[in-house]
Amino acid sequence: MNRPRGIARGRAAMIAVVVVCVGYAPVAMTELWPYAHPGAPAIGQSLLGHMVSPHYVATALATRIAPYRHSLAAMIVHSVLGGLLMLLGPIQLLSAVRRRIRLHRAMGVLFAVTVYVSMAGAAVYLLRTAPRDAFSGAAFWIVLATILVGTVMSVTFGIGAAVGRLPELHQRWMLLCYGFLMTAPLLRFEWGALPVLFPGLSMAEINRIAVMHLGSVVAFGALLASRALDKRATVPGVTGSWVPMPVLAVAQLAAAGALVWITTAYLGWGAQGHRLLAGYLVPWVATYAVMLWRQRRAGREGRTWAREEWRLHLVALCLAPVFSLATVLPLERAFGLDRETAMSAGVAIGCGMLAFWATAAVSVRALVAREVLKLQQKSEAEGDRMPAAAVQAP
Repeated sequence: MNRPRGIARGRAAMIAVVVVCVGYAPVAMTELWPYAHPGAPAIGQSLLGHMVSPHYVATALATRIAPYRHSLAAMIVHSVLGGLLMLLGPIQLLSAVRRRIRLHRAMGVLFAVTVYVSMAGAAVYLLRTAPRDAFSGAAFWIVLATILVGTVMSVTFGIGAAVGRLPELHQRWMLLCYGFLMTAPLLRFEWGALPVLFPGLSMAEINRIAVMHLGSVVAFGALLASRALDKRATVPGVTGSWVPMPVLAVAQLAAAGALVWITTAYLGWGAQGHRLLAGYLVPWVATYAVMLWRQRRAGREGRTWAREEWRLHLVALCLAPVFSLATVLPLERAFGLDRETAMSAGVAIGCGMLAFWATAAVSVRALVAREVLKLQQKSEAEGDRMPAAAVQAP
């Protein structure tokens, strides 16, 4: 009974992703038209105005005129190609699932080139925009820069895995890359949805809450998709675990200590601090609970490879709050930030960055397993040749 339910959930998730991507594509492509030609239609702004209020949208966008016009050509390239990526992503996913290899490869080349050019446009904007001038402040600038680097590195590693004929690793890196790209439509969705929970807040304040968990949500979604597509119970060459129970226990204790520190800090920052804390802590706890349950269930069912991947990501999730705290002082010094802004930036990027390194750890685990298997096969082949040589000896 579990398998049909799992298949149904997987199809539902795939349909949801396709609908979101196809629906967001025209929003992304037209988002900056009014800055180039005042009065030009902008689908996203119109929808958001109807969902919340025209004042909510107008107040937020009024502060964007100067920063966007300063890098308008680069931003238009970024947004138009970003819309194209929203269309290419579902094509890549469906062609991979249906094993349309030629289509997948051809669209994959287009996808990779589009990612690089689109991210180059975003990089021009970030380089020309001071962190304090970014929408909702410097913390968002740091989040955008981190997503940009994560996207470019993920697609690069995905290309390397494809060239190296490592389809499972290629799949993981490309799903993570697309997860980072999905931060754009999901952020717009939260701009419209969160005012229901927090009425009266400006879009800038809503944005600060949303980015507290956006990286962790998309990285977790990429992990769920990877695990759903990888049906292998075991992987030859993988024995034992790189994350034994004592290591997992220490990571969880470190997470508890860091979360207490973060919670104490945010509770002292008034109502906005409470909202930011909720925006971070609730998704983190939910993600932790799912990962803990999944790795335990995989262990009980004897699916050692699934358990290992879940554990590596669980440790990364536990270390994310520790990493976030470790970045506060460097961010303060590097960008001249106050403690609250620096901590918000560190917390916002922690889960996404550690998920990236967890994916790298899974990749290294798989590569080590492949080398171990090669050595075993070589040793067995040499062992088979030795008796024959012994018989021929005088």
